[in-house]
Amino acid sequence: MSRRREFEIAFVGLKPGIHEFNYLIDERFFETFQQQDFRHCKANIKLSLDRKSSFMLLKFEIGGVLEVTCDRCNSNLPLDLWDEFNITVKMVENPEFMNENEEDPDMYYIAQGESHIDVANWIFEFINLSLPMQKACEYEKMDGPHCNANAMDVLKKMESDIKVSGDSDEKIKKENPIWKGLEKFKGLE
Repeated sequence: MSRRREFEIAFVGLKPGIHEFNYLIDERFFETFQQQDFRHCKANIKLSLDRKSSFMLLKFEIGGVLEVTCDRCNSNLPLDLWDEFNITVKMVENPEFMNENEEDPDMYYIAQGESHIDVANWIFEFINLSLPMQKACEYEKMDGPHCNANAMDVLKKMESDIKVSGDSDEKIKKENPIWKGLEKFKGLE
């Protein structure tokens, strides 16, 4: 079976009710997509497809681990994946028009004559949506097993230099031209 066809579900032959599909996602899955912000992905996708007469409810459960680059210290950081996503797929006469005008991102339309549904793009999207916006080691400790000690030393030095150069945040705000003229509004509250 080709890699691409592995993610196509022939739903026409499925009886009404819940059907489960499991996918193991690794680096090979992402070869057809653009460059990712992560590496060494080992994800498990559990897909529950609830087949109804004119629509399907798809529930994706994402689990696994991958490696990202820490935004703070630029070190490799393992990240656990855990998330759930739901999609409702309806069979209609004009799916292109319906998909263009649908505002709900969890609703998708296919033609009534369709027999297969490809879930690869959804799996790709949901893995990427499972990643946090900021990928960083624990801020409080900054000494975790994955932290880059040299980068953390530089950050701490920069933080102390900022505190030494300015006595307080108030002084920095008053010297910054952005804040000029705002002090007259301070007493109006």
